[in-house]
Amino acid sequence: MPQSFSKVYLHIIFSTKFRRPIVTSAFQSILHSYIVSLGANLGTFTEEIYANPDHIHWLCTLPRTLTIAELIQKVKISSSNKMAELGIKEFSWQKGYAAFSVSQSKVSVVKRYIQNQEEHHKKFSFQEEYLKFLGENGLEYDDKYVWD
Repeated sequence: MPQSFSKVYLHIIFSTKFRRPIVTSAFQSILHSYIVSLGANLGTFTEEIYANPDHIHWLCTLPRTLTIAELIQKVKISSSNKMAELGIKEFSWQKGYAAFSVSQSKVSVVKRYIQNQEEHHKKFSFQEEYLKFLGENGLEYDDKYVWD
């Protein structure tokens, strides 16, 4: 019987709406756990995750049965609803996102990068970080539309 195999790693980044620093330390671990569990239910495995106050980094595998857009949409909608249930009524994610493929040989590098977010953001803002990722990955963007 034929089988289909895939192991595609993604580094996904998206921010809160208007980059509001709304993910407090009180809700950070809840958000991490929720997204990891939701991702598992969708068929993805989380290698690393870190929710900053205004954005998230998620290193995970892409399920064979979902597109990147479908995965992110499901996670954003469900996690926004969860945060509202927890009492953060004004919580929402930005409309856009960035998703980058990660080779097997670079998974540990990206994991360390995500684990070091707190220190990293003492030196660089989310906007600087995001634009750097876009540039390093050869993605053109229009300043008028990259932020919502």
